[in-house]
Amino acid sequence: MTMNSNKSVIRLRTPEEEPATPLRDRAAEDLSFIRATMERATAFTLVPGLGGMGMGLTGLTAAWLASRQDSVVGWLAVWLAAAALALAIGLAGVFWKSRRIGTTIALRPARRFALSFVPALLVGALLTVALARAGRFELLPGVWLLTYGTGVIAGGTFSVPAIPIMGAGFLACGAAALFTPPAWGNIWMALGFGGLQVLFGTIIAMRYGG
Repeated sequence: MTMNSNKSVIRLRTPEEEPATPLRDRAAEDLSFIRATMERATAFTLVPGLGGMGMGLTGLTAAWLASRQDSVVGWLAVWLAAAALALAIGLAGVFWKSRRIGTTIALRPARRFALSFVPALLVGALLTVALARAGRFELLPGVWLLTYGTGVIAGGTFSVPAIPIMGAGFLACGAAALFTPPAWGNIWMALGFGGLQVLFGTIIAMRYGG
């Protein structure tokens, strides 16, 4: 008695028979990988979120104290002291964040960020001296917000995406400060140096490691 059994034969492809990935697609994937690697290597990712929040709280406090001054000189002194304190908080935040996440500050990205950010601050400082000598104190809130926003956008080109967006917010506040009554200057600076710093500091702290 003969029994016939049906056996299915599975033919495996040899490597030579596998469909080859088009060279153009592989080249595009390689370029995307290289581009992403270069962006990570050149981006300054140590912008401190918690430091930004501290800078924002400093700005809010300065706006309140400045509004209580009886003289323009007192108002100016409050904001200059707040700027120095905020700068110290920001630098401390960078070093603290680098230690917390266990990385060193890469010189190339940090230098690019600084070379883009610092010139706008120097321009703001020079304009501050010139406007104060001319007695045009009412223009200072707009000038400070605009120059700081310009520096933030420029430096943000080499940093996380939230930074240029914050810079655009500063530009909007600065433009508003120039074209609204001078008495509103503290309000716009509270919104920019206070509110925007706290908001984006919180976003950076939550999304980018502190």
